[in-house]
Amino acid sequence: MYTHILIPTDGSTLAGKAVQHGIALAKQLGAKVTALTVSPPFHTLTTDTQMIEDTPALYKTRMEAHGEKILGAVAHAAQAAGVACATIHVEHEHPYQAIIDTAAAKHCDLVVMSSHGRHGIAGIVLGSETVKVLTHSKIPVLVYR
Repeated sequence: MYTHILIPTDGSTLAGKAVQHGIALAKQLGAKVTALTVSPPFHTLTTDTQMIEDTPALYKTRMEAHGEKILGAVAHAAQAAGVACATIHVEHEHPYQAIIDTAAAKHCDLVVMSSHGRHGIAGIVLGSETVKVLTHSKIPVLVYR
């Protein structure tokens, strides 16, 4: 059925549950997984406190460490389950587009992701990344709630 599952994660609690579900599904199907996390690029003018307090170099270093932590946890969970797992950390202005682009580039045939991440009110006002992936994806998307 599915042979290569893309599991995007932002490190939130619900995304972690989607990761576990995606890995369990991959194990049942004998599929491999690719875990993806997306960091926003540094902006000089922003209201994001993570960027206001950083220089571009410090921000990049911090985002790389954060990505490694998130993806390391996914890789560890996949290894414990006996599922082959690749990890990718990209910087992109639009996480939904990075998810769709990665799925296409890696020839994934399913995306497993959480219904929402850590973006709170901004996600409601601007539209969640999950809704955007659902709207624009050409491959199936399984949404974990």
